[in-house]
Amino acid sequence: MRLKPGALLRFYSLCGILVQGSQGQFPLTQNVTVVEGGTANLTCRVDQNDNTSLQWSNPAQQTLYFDDKKALRDNRIELVRASWHELSISVSDVSLSDEGQYTCSLFTMPVKTSKAFLTVLGVPEKPQITGFTSPVMEGERMQLTCKTSGSKPAADIRWFKNDKEVKDVKYVKEEDSARKTFTVSSTLDFLADRSDDGAVVSCRVDHESLNSTPQIAMQVLEIHYTPLVKIISSNSWPEEGQSIILTCESKGKPVPEPVLWTKDGGELPDPERMVVNGRVLSISFLNKTDNGTYRCEAKNPIGRNSTEYVLIVHDVFNTLLPTTVIPSLTTATVTTNVALTASTTTSATATSIRDPNALAGQTGPDHALIGGIVAVVVFVTLCSIILLGRYLARHKGTYLTNEAKGAEDAPDADTAIINAEGSQVNAEEKKEYFI
Repeated sequence: MRLKPGALLRFYSLCGILVQGSQGQFPLTQNVTVVEGGTANLTCRVDQNDNTSLQWSNPAQQTLYFDDKKALRDNRIELVRASWHELSISVSDVSLSDEGQYTCSLFTMPVKTSKAFLTVLGVPEKPQITGFTSPVMEGERMQLTCKTSGSKPAADIRWFKNDKEVKDVKYVKEEDSARKTFTVSSTLDFLADRSDDGAVVSCRVDHESLNSTPQIAMQVLEIHYTPLVKIISSNSWPEEGQSIILTCESKGKPVPEPVLWTKDGGELPDPERMVVNGRVLSISFLNKTDNGTYRCEAKNPIGRNSTEYVLIVHDVFNTLLPTTVIPSLTTATVTTNVALTASTTTSATATSIRDPNALAGQTGPDHALIGGIVAVVVFVTLCSIILLGRYLARHKGTYLTNEAKGAEDAPDADTAIINAEGSQVNAEEKKEYFI
């Protein structure tokens, strides 16, 4: 049997309409997640419906609503919208027992169904920190435990110390089979240090039911430790006649008692100049006897500690004018000139030299330098006199005339003249020869 082309086209069109109608009568639902204690909305939609009834049923296959008619006596369940294309209901004050698979049924032939899974989130309880005893001594081991219950799924616990996360922690998760919730605990283990005193340790619980607002428990640490001592000097280069202030800084918990100052292992030798005011030691009019090791000691109920400061008092710094080097003397004349020059220099520089023993800021004649120059002048003068005397002594002698020569052996003056050297009597006569 052959169909005509027009009849065949009408047959294919009818099949398409039937298929389209069948697809449009399929119910559509979505999974729902709700926090425990909240409200869950269940919606079932049908794009095309030829007056066919819709029905919602719970995980126990109990009918909740058939079209707009309530079938289960539960005041928490209410009708939101009922039509041929939609059936929506709400469940308020949801508990963990309401979790499960809900079914929307479209009463066609055959009946068509769609599943919607209701997930109920268990809200974790506020965390608590245990294991802390106050105060804690420095060096002791601390174990802090943070615990929270009632979460579903299991909550996440993170530790922070002064807003800085601590990673090395222990994590334990226990499931409560009765309510399908979890109890989670985490332990923070560390050695107490003085830097932890006053630190804020916090335990933070993160969970998807908290809507990005974590639950936090905090604990402020109190650490007791021995004092830490340090000496600060007000003068880095102390000189004679100046003053110095030594401050002893001590930090400990409990607060250290008033500090104790000592010098070279004993008491301060000069209480009139060495004054202690609390943690401050003031020394006035420094001198060489103040040199030594000064110790500051602080203590509290936990223990004691000390530190030392070595004081070296320096000489007063003086700026001296360059001195003149006197050259070695060779003759009496040169020696005399140098002595005169030295005397002139003495008068010119005597008033400009400072006394090295005087205090800073004082001016006056340098007696030691003046005395030294005077001694040099006296020494040079004496040397000049000695050299001049030796020079004159070398040229001193007896001068005799020719007439006096031979007079020593003559009995009288006439004989002496006759016997004298160069006399005409004894002189050899000059002779002349002619050739």
